[in-house]
Amino acid sequence: MVRYGVSLQRIDSVFISHIHGDHVYGLDGLLATLGMGGRTAALNIYGPRNLGPMINFFLSYNGDWLPYEIVFHPITSKEPEVILEGRSFEVVSIPLRHGVDTYGYIFREKEPLMNVRREAVQEYGLSLTEIGTLKRGEDVLRADGQLLRNSELAYKPYEPRSYAYVSDTETFPEEAQWLRGVDVLYHETTYLSEHADKARARHHSTTLDAAAIAREAGVKKLIIAHYSSRNQNIGLYEAECRSVFPESYAASDGEVYEL
Repeated sequence: MVRYGVSLQRIDSVFISHIHGDHVYGLDGLLATLGMGGRTAALNIYGPRNLGPMINFFLSYNGDWLPYEIVFHPITSKEPEVILEGRSFEVVSIPLRHGVDTYGYIFREKEPLMNVRREAVQEYGLSLTEIGTLKRGEDVLRADGQLLRNSELAYKPYEPRSYAYVSDTETFPEEAQWLRGVDVLYHETTYLSEHADKARARHHSTTLDAAAIAREAGVKKLIIAHYSSRNQNIGLYEAECRSVFPESYAASDGEVYEL
C-alpha cells in the first residue's frame, strides 16, 4: 500500500480469509506500522475464529504501547452472512472449502436513493414529503388527482457495484449461486488445468474451475491470481481462463481494475 501511495490510515477494517501463512503473516507488521504511524481510531478485524489467538499473541507483546484498539469479529457462519453494514454498503462473508476455516468476502453497494431532478422541484413546487416519496422510487399522487411519475421526475444516481474476494478454496456446488451477479470476482487459480489432481488434493482451484464459476455466476469480470510456483508464466493462466470465460484477467501487483 505504501509503494502504491495508498494511505494506511484510511483503513477502517481488515478482512482475513484464513490463517495459512501467505494470508495472515503480514498482519502483525501492518498492525505495528499503524501504531507507529500514530493511529488512534479503533481497527476492526474480521476473520475465522482461529485467528483470535494470533491477534491475542500479538497484543500480548505489543498491546501496552499500541495507541489504538483492535476489535476482532470472529466469523463462524456456515452460510453467507452480512458481517458489516454501512449506510451505502454491506460486506457479506461466504464460507469456502480449503481444509481449514476459510471465508471469502463480497463487498456490495446498496441500492441508492433516487435523485429528484432540480427543475422538477421548481416546476411542480414539490414539498419535502413529495421529494422523499420520489427519492424512495415511488410515484406521487396529489389530493387533486395529479399523478407525478417517478420515472419522469427522478433518476438513479448510479448502479450499485459489487466485488467478491474468493481465496483459497476448491469449488463447490453453492459457490456460483452465492456469487451470482457480482461485477468483479477475484478468484484464486493456484493451478493450471493439467494439475487438477493437485488442486483437489490441496483444496485449491484451477484456472478452468474459476472460469466456470465466473460463467455460471454471471459475473462481469474475473481477476485471477495466487499462482503456483510451478509456473510463473501468468499468460498461461489467463489463456486457460479465457477459453471458458473471455473477461478474465491475470493480475499482477499494482494493477488497477475498474468496477
